[in-house]
Amino acid sequence: MILRARQHVIEFPRRPMVMGIVNINDDSFCGDGTLDPTAALAQAEQQLRDGADIIDIGAESARTNREAISVEEEIDRLKPFLAKWPELRAHHNTPLLSINTWRSDVIAEVLPHGGDIINDISGLPDAFNAKLCAEHGAALLIMHSVGQPKVAHTHVTYESIMDTLERFFEQRLVMAESVGLSRESILLDPGIDFAKQRDDNLTIYRELERLHRFDRPILLPVSRKTVIGDVLSVPALERDAGTVACISSGMTRGAHIFRVHNVKAAAQAVRMLWEVQVPRKAMS
Repeated sequence: MILRARQHVIEFPRRPMVMGIVNINDDSFCGDGTLDPTAALAQAEQQLRDGADIIDIGAESARTNREAISVEEEIDRLKPFLAKWPELRAHHNTPLLSINTWRSDVIAEVLPHGGDIINDISGLPDAFNAKLCAEHGAALLIMHSVGQPKVAHTHVTYESIMDTLERFFEQRLVMAESVGLSRESILLDPGIDFAKQRDDNLTIYRELERLHRFDRPILLPVSRKTVIGDVLSVPALERDAGTVACISSGMTRGAHIFRVHNVKAAAQAVRMLWEVQVPRKAMS
């Protein structure tokens, strides 16, 4: 399996990749965001030193108890980081850059300035973002969700969450390919905690292998999720041990990328698990 993202060609099976989270905002649920581009770049550099393969930058928090920012403000927060990214990338073995945004106006403005992956949390309700990625050679990460981003969907229920995910990704892959985006430039994210309840999330962890039918890289967003807090009864900043447990579960079931806050712990866990886990073909 191959992932194409601009000039990058990533071949799987390989050791799972670690995606570090850099919040260029002031309302991250973990309190690690910053509006200072220099500080954001410093965070990214430290994450690369700690073992990140991908940096995911986002200018707007996904928290539903915060007002959305304007398109213009989101663009203004992202551009200074994008301007400095090539210099930072050059010193760290050409890592990938993911831009966490869902609004087409933002994507159209920032992709000419860089970014290898668009991390779209909207659930791709239409083909616009896929078309923009195709035009710029960027990859698209399609996350499952229901309804408008930045709106709480806490009462959504599913007869079968895995059946729902399979139907959803079937439809979105067809839509994305219909506007010229190669399947080799698409990643899938089951959307842990997004329009899902505790048992839905746990079922996804247990039955993740069902998504291998699409032959696309699976990103598992494990970091400090609400489901970890639900199980362990701990606040967000005390969920790193639970995050590592979810990484272990994800690797057993073939996840390809893990999105995390604590890159050092995640990267060390992935490297160790990669060495001891048998059979390796489960990670392909």
